[in-house]
Amino acid sequence: MNESTQPLDRAAAEEYASWFRALADATRIQIVSLLARRRGPMSVGEVVAASGVGQSTVSHHLKILADVGFVLVERQGTSSLYRINEQCVGAFPTAADVVMGRPLPDARLCD
Repeated sequence: MNESTQPLDRAAAEEYASWFRALADATRIQIVSLLARRRGPMSVGEVVAASGVGQSTVSHHLKILADVGFVLVERQGTSSLYRINEQCVGAFPTAADVVMGRPLPDARLCD
């Protein structure tokens, strides 16, 4: 079999699955959208005010997004500022790309 008829290797499939899981929640999609449109860092409080979602929920979702690399965290004293990781989000493959075997972006952009 040639390479184009083989499935993704397991490590790549697991990495992309973690990306899809991270975006499989409407609140996380809203947070990614907010940070991407803001084009600058935001505090948890600013995300809470803009999204209308509670602080603990926003913090939970930001952690998940940061764990996969979609969001970058800047520590400033006791506060944290969150911003979109444009390289990582730009590398996010669409479901069609994965299914159709199109060339995939490098998952290491999210490290």
